[in-house]
Amino acid sequence: MVRITDDSGSVTKCILDPYDEELSALEATVRSENWEREVAVQLMGRVGCRADEVTYPSRSSLRWSSSGECWFLEIRGKNTSGEDGTKKTRDAWVPDGVAENIQRFASERERGSEEPLVDASTSSVRRWIHEARAELADDRTDRWEYVSSHDLRRSWVTYHLVERGTDVRTMMSIGGWSSYDAIEPYLGAPTESRIGDVMESGAGPAPDRRGGRRV
Repeated sequence: MVRITDDSGSVTKCILDPYDEELSALEATVRSENWEREVAVQLMGRVGCRADEVTYPSRSSLRWSSSGECWFLEIRGKNTSGEDGTKKTRDAWVPDGVAENIQRFASERERGSEEPLVDASTSSVRRWIHEARAELADDRTDRWEYVSSHDLRRSWVTYHLVERGTDVRTMMSIGGWSSYDAIEPYLGAPTESRIGDVMESGAGPAPDRRGGRRV
């Protein structure tokens, strides 16, 4: 996990690294409490929702795109252009595994087509992360104690921009950023795993036992 402290020293931002491994650990932890919490974590960590957007999507919000051959979820949330404080609707890309989990959850929990998948307040969603991070900090590493709900979205965009090299315009569209200025704070330093991959692949030949270079 990567921790970044702002200039004031008062705010610590976290990026899950390795992304999938640490996010999977968080999902497993909240799943032990209930399935709804896992769906909430996946919406933030794998779909890129903000905490206050998690309670919007319903069963009918999920759709399959035949042209894109992928799943999309309608999200209504923050308008980063700042126009009159209005909400902005976007189609967020959904991994196949998350779409399957959402469908099974909605079916088995008998969620109506227009009922929210996650029936909880934003404060409850944030509290679920606080409770899970405390448990993970005890079991794994104290770095977990700083993780917030927004760090899941931060980790999601960092993973796709930095680790996978997804183009910025695509991320702006599926993540709900209206301008480059809005997404720029997420174009930060690469994670440790990315640094290792890049430097290892770009390194020259290793020295031989005599201290010279292999040829």
